[in-house]
Amino acid sequence: MGKLALKIVAGVVGLVAVLLAGSWLVLRRADIPYDTLQARWAAEGSRYIDLPGGVHLHYLDQGDPKGQTLVLLHGFAMSTDTWKPWAKRLGRDFHVVSLDLPGFGLTRAPSDWPYSYQAMAGVVDAFAKARHLDRFSIAGSSMGGGVAWRYALNHPERVRGLILVDSAGWPEPDSPVQRDPLVRAGEAPALRPILTNLDNSATLRRGFEASFADPSRVDAAYVSRYAELSRAPGRRTVWLNLLASWNDQDFATPERLAELRTPTLILWGGKDRLVPLDDGRRFVAAIPGSRLIVYPNAGHMLQEEAAGASAADVAAFLHGLEPAAAKKIGLILPAPAQPETKPDPSQAVFY
Repeated sequence: MGKLALKIVAGVVGLVAVLLAGSWLVLRRADIPYDTLQARWAAEGSRYIDLPGGVHLHYLDQGDPKGQTLVLLHGFAMSTDTWKPWAKRLGRDFHVVSLDLPGFGLTRAPSDWPYSYQAMAGVVDAFAKARHLDRFSIAGSSMGGGVAWRYALNHPERVRGLILVDSAGWPEPDSPVQRDPLVRAGEAPALRPILTNLDNSATLRRGFEASFADPSRVDAAYVSRYAELSRAPGRRTVWLNLLASWNDQDFATPERLAELRTPTLILWGGKDRLVPLDDGRRFVAAIPGSRLIVYPNAGHMLQEEAAGASAADVAAFLHGLEPAAAKKIGLILPAPAQPETKPDPSQAVFY
């Protein structure tokens, strides 16, 4: 190659490097200190507790303190905010406690904390012990569902009832989130230090829009909240590492779930594009005595999109666990021959 050609190649490479560096500077978003995030996004009644392992956990304690306790666990990229519609309705009769899991919301954890489903289940256990929750029901959405059923397997003596909402658990190697360009790029460890500093709001918007049957529910304020929370110190690194290792988790198997003897309610959006309804059918087939209810016009976030109908079903389930009702049903809810399908949740009357 001649000297002129080498100069041209060097010039092109230099120009590309300058353009990439310029793009990185434009798209770069700095971390936001926890104190700033807390001042902006803490809810009325936000509480904090220090747990083993350096976890400073944020949670909400709502509803009737004398009622049955229901612990709520959110999905990936979400926070306690996703449970507001349920807390508003279920709080009339129940003691509702929602947690920000480590790596999400306003909960702080060290950068070397072992982020995994099992580690998160361990945090739930530490929280329950610290708050003296001897027996309670637990509900989880998506990733939170994966934490919830693992917790129920690990601590059956503490769990009165289990509620899985479009739950993670079965291998999903090709979901829309896994196909996102930023997530794909994050699978290369060498790129993660660069990607973790980039603006991820477009990726979050795509993920949220895929989570609802009606994507118009995802407005700028919705994206802004979670985009800011994702910029807690070190958090984007945690998220990329979690997504990159998603298929390395300890997944559900029929044999494993057959050990569950906890009364279990499974709720699923008929238009879930992230975790297919077939996964809900696999859960109900594997968990003895479980019950599956399908909301045909809801997506992955049915606690928000079908709030009234799903909260009513949860209330009925929890009331069925009360001593008098439990005696009548033998502590285990019978599984119907076919999954139940609810009417259009948009027509549900909020109770």
